[in-house]
Amino acid sequence: MNKEVILIVDDEEGIRESLSGIFEDEGYEVISCGSGEEALGMIRDHMPDVLILDVWLPGMDGIETLSKAKEIDGNLPVIVISGHGNIESAVKATRLGAYDFLEKPLSLEKVLIVTRRALERKQLETENRSLKAGMTRKCRIIGDSSIMSALRQQIEMAAQSNSRVLILGESGTGKELVARLLHEKSSRVNEPFIEVNCAAIPQELIESELFGHEKGSFTGAAERKSGKFELADKGTLFLDEIGDMTLQTQAKVLRVIETQVFQRVGGSKNIKVDARIIAATNKDVTEEVRKGNFREDLYFRLNVIPLILPPLRDRLEDVPQLMQHLIESFANENGMRPKEISPDAISLFQNYNWPGNIRELKNIVERLIIMVPSPLVTVKDIEALGIFGANRSATSTVEQDYFACKTLRDARDAFEKDFIIKKLEENGGNISRTAEAIAIERSNLHKKIKGYEINVS
Repeated sequence: MNKEVILIVDDEEGIRESLSGIFEDEGYEVISCGSGEEALGMIRDHMPDVLILDVWLPGMDGIETLSKAKEIDGNLPVIVISGHGNIESAVKATRLGAYDFLEKPLSLEKVLIVTRRALERKQLETENRSLKAGMTRKCRIIGDSSIMSALRQQIEMAAQSNSRVLILGESGTGKELVARLLHEKSSRVNEPFIEVNCAAIPQELIESELFGHEKGSFTGAAERKSGKFELADKGTLFLDEIGDMTLQTQAKVLRVIETQVFQRVGGSKNIKVDARIIAATNKDVTEEVRKGNFREDLYFRLNVIPLILPPLRDRLEDVPQLMQHLIESFANENGMRPKEISPDAISLFQNYNWPGNIRELKNIVERLIIMVPSPLVTVKDIEALGIFGANRSATSTVEQDYFACKTLRDARDAFEKDFIIKKLEENGGNISRTAEAIAIERSNLHKKIKGYEINVS
């Protein structure tokens, strides 16, 4: 493991030796010099992890050296020291990006503590940049179909405003990805992106999760907790699966949207927030409003900019590109060699209805990379793993031999069951849309699903 490098710049040799000794005893590698000109050369040659810089130097002073050092390496933590410390020097150093300002005579213990903190902060910033870069690579819409090109344009336009966005689409179509893209492309990109899955949180805890709580406000509230609205201040709050929120919680969310003010559970203090709201659901919200399960006023508040995500079956031309992206991503993340998919296997994927959308495609791609030993995935590999077995076939066209049925009623029932299964797949398991598509009452479709023992997931 490489040692962290500390560069000490001071025109007093005694101080350089004293600081060098204590840092070397702590296991750091130390380099030092007595002028700003030498320091800049050392920064270029050695790329130190921390710079300890005196203000009063012969020739180029410490403040000018700090400015030029930041031009070379903007991420270099600089601890400025001075025996003639004054507020003006401290302010200048801070404005130029100094991590801290210490006065002589130096407390060696304090110098060590500040240096450790500077190194920790640099490491955190490096990790954060790496994570952001990785997230940016992941936050891409894959596919060049016309429907996806139009969606990209809508996202670009919606991201430029602070208006609320309602993302609609079946499960597995990438609603969270779109929410993150809206944040990444907005002016709030450097502020928090806070996600809440409204379906995953028990209803008795959802208000505490959203608004926070005061210590002792309920059993188990051992300390004060900030809620998601508070954490998302100045940033973006993504309310996923908002269709699963109770009417009581919907009323409180509506009030926060209207006033931008809320109180923690058990609290009396008003807390003001500025958070952009992005909501998403896989439910038919207009149907939920009609049934009284979702507040109409909240729906209108959230539905300022609606974005509708297409199911994968409506953009099958994107499947090869999506598969390539998923293969490369999974292989890179797991240190594996990417596999190729044979053209006939790709055709098989393009002829499937994908009831689970991109999430289902991702799972299948991962299974193929892990379970197929050869570098080329073929139709035989797909068949051997029973990839599409649970859904009867890749093309969903292998129907039952209805002529083998003994009676007309048996043949009619067999066909009706197959027909309903196929239409449910086409509509992502959404019973309301399926009923509308096949022109029967929703209650009647429910009875048939129950009677034929069709599993709707």
